[in-house]
Amino acid sequence: MAGMNFEMRTRLQVSLDHIGSEREPLLTIDDALKQPEELVDYAAKQVRFEPAWGPSGGYPGIRAPAPLNYVERLVRGLSPMIERAFGLEQVKLRKAECNFSLVTLSPEQLRPLQRVPHFDTVDPLQFAILHYLCPPEMGGTAFFRHRATGFETITAERLPAFEAIRDGELRQTPPSDYITGDTAHYERTAIAEARFNRVVVYRSRTLHSGCIPADMGLSPEPRDGRLTANIFLSYRQL
Repeated sequence: MAGMNFEMRTRLQVSLDHIGSEREPLLTIDDALKQPEELVDYAAKQVRFEPAWGPSGGYPGIRAPAPLNYVERLVRGLSPMIERAFGLEQVKLRKAECNFSLVTLSPEQLRPLQRVPHFDTVDPLQFAILHYLCPPEMGGTAFFRHRATGFETITAERLPAFEAIRDGELRQTPPSDYITGDTAHYERTAIAEARFNRVVVYRSRTLHSGCIPADMGLSPEPRDGRLTANIFLSYRQL
């Protein structure tokens, strides 16, 4: 890691959208790092990827830890933007967890929960920071509305009703595909297109899924596959 430069650019291309009927913020930062290729080199040479899925689901691929100095620089650089974009007041950074991720499971290997949109937590103060380290053809991230409930985000209050209906729908066994658009049970509300060195930020409780093209090669090699760096950033209320 000596000599590697994970610095952010001083002039960033930032855009803010509000998606779906719930108008959740979606923050996008393009050309985030000065030398993003060095982060790809680190993923290819310095870490070991391990399977991240389990019997019922989980991330459909492999993961490895990202360098701490990269995480620190990105979080420090983005935190003021996140606080403004999401209207956070009287908060303090609590923790950040980060991994490199590569989608590797073929559609026929997916468990039912991996074929539908998911959320990461019901905590309104946890955010997903997704850094694309792959080209646009590797697919972005889509956001969804659950048709039966109308939910686009899952709160603690919504969770029991959502899980009861979703679990009933899963018994019908969704098609063996990555979800990329509208289905009988979900409506796509927005998509963050992949772009090399693009960062997107959204609340972790938002229903979302990787938008994986059906004809995409699923390489386990960081230089060839759908490489992303994924940070879960949490705040606490003061």
